[in-house]
Amino acid sequence: MGYMEEYSFWLNDPYFDDETKKELKAIEADEAQIEDRFYKDLEFGTGGLRGVIGAGTNRMNIYTVRKATQGLANYILKAGTQAKGVAIAYDSRRMSPEFADEAGLCLAANGIKAYVFDALRPTPELSFALRTLGCTAGIVVTASHNPPEYNGYKVYWEDGAQVTSPRDKEIINEVRAVTDYNSVKTMPKDEAIKAGLYETIGKDIDDAYMVELKKQIIHPEIIRQVADDIKIVYTPFNGTGNVPARRILEEIGFKNVYVVPEQEMPDPNFTTLEYPNPEDPKAFELALKLAKEVKADIVLATDPDADRLGIYAYDTNSGEYVSFTGNMSGMLIADYILSERTATGTMPKDPMLVKTIVTTNMADRIVKKYNVDLVEVLTGFKYIGEQIKWALEKGDHNYVFGLEESYGCLAGTHARDKDAIVAVMLLCEVAAWCKANGKTVWDRMIEMYEEYGYFKETQYSLTLKGVEGSKQIAAIMEKLRNNPPKMLGDLKVLKFRDYDRDVIKDMATGDTTSTGLPQSNVLYFDLEDDAWCCARPSGTEPKLKFYMGVKGNSLDDATAKNNALTDAVKALL
Repeated sequence: MGYMEEYSFWLNDPYFDDETKKELKAIEADEAQIEDRFYKDLEFGTGGLRGVIGAGTNRMNIYTVRKATQGLANYILKAGTQAKGVAIAYDSRRMSPEFADEAGLCLAANGIKAYVFDALRPTPELSFALRTLGCTAGIVVTASHNPPEYNGYKVYWEDGAQVTSPRDKEIINEVRAVTDYNSVKTMPKDEAIKAGLYETIGKDIDDAYMVELKKQIIHPEIIRQVADDIKIVYTPFNGTGNVPARRILEEIGFKNVYVVPEQEMPDPNFTTLEYPNPEDPKAFELALKLAKEVKADIVLATDPDADRLGIYAYDTNSGEYVSFTGNMSGMLIADYILSERTATGTMPKDPMLVKTIVTTNMADRIVKKYNVDLVEVLTGFKYIGEQIKWALEKGDHNYVFGLEESYGCLAGTHARDKDAIVAVMLLCEVAAWCKANGKTVWDRMIEMYEEYGYFKETQYSLTLKGVEGSKQIAAIMEKLRNNPPKMLGDLKVLKFRDYDRDVIKDMATGDTTSTGLPQSNVLYFDLEDDAWCCARPSGTEPKLKFYMGVKGNSLDDATAKNNALTDAVKALL
């Protein structure tokens, strides 16, 4: 069916409601708009759905959400695990409560019980909830840090992590097999509740989640010692972090937590934010203004679904607040956990730290110091969650910490996805430890640089839109794959990893070994002087991403080396 036929079907079939038809009627003279909304189905990928809210097959709406849920329900029914039920959470975006309800009622109509949160909750709490309730799967309605016109839908499995291979592809196939909207099941909410197929959850899960978070605290006595003096500014970016982040900080003893008032309450339009992303310096404008007013020690921001954390810390030398990358904040937490658990004798047997292949190599130095095993995985926190599951099944390691460069980490195994709430708690404990030892968090970061090396990372993205852009990206990857460079700028390529072909090639000897990781369209160049570069096409945007890292002798030296490597990559293209 072509896009005009699909448009006509939605406009005339009695399955679709009057509001949807009214929205579509308003664009009847705009063929380009009709084409964009109907030229394809909104892609259900390995992470679920994500798209602009609106009517049409290529939009997020109750019908595309129901259709995706019917595919998930079919998969669960074939697996025979329907009796366990599915947990559902949602964020503060437009239509999030409605999409959560539609998913729950579709599951209920298929005989699968839905456990739906009573209000917005962080993504990591969904991961915790489905494991606590013993569910077979979980759904989070969120578009994370995307602009306000977007929403999304992520699927988790019974271990609490986003679905991984081969299950992800099997679910995708079930979703794609649902081609008739009229075959998608739903039922009235009151009937679902009466049948015991729709249950509202909330406080009990919140309380249990708080208990688990507190288990990660190492020095409660230090928090009490500096509680009257330390000042924390926090912004939830109008999202789900506000209640749980403030609650955990209050319960463990922090007294001076200042929340950015304009970004405190849910706001689906993110009125004061151009882009609700803790990686964006502009998003911190109001938080830094408040920090200067109250003379805060540390400034924290969680993204709308509270799985990622951004941080600024006060520098006494310059009198300014310094931004931290996800690598930097992750290393602060990792080093603190490993050093203090070692010092207090609370390090578990056979400890393990997990990072993605594009995360800082400072982690390699830290784990070596504390005799902790390091495991590298492909980009995506679901692979870190998978390692937790395997470690528990095999009994050969105890997971201590995991992180990825994109501002996400997890301490503990209460969840299987990145958790900005536990990260807020632990970074505040790090700040308290620094305060008690007469230093700032930035001072501690400099100490780590001096000890482990001035590691610095960056990204460069090449945006190539449309069909031709996709072909160009594929051609660049093939060129790099078939003719890997021997040099990147002044740096010699020591090893070349091709994760698609499962090969690591020693560039000097030509010897090859296996990558040991799943197949993925990713290329990685190990360079001399502790430098590296990784290329991978984005799974959600028309971009070819290059991740890079260097090690310098100072901040300025590391910055210069990073700039030189970035220029070398641009020249290669």
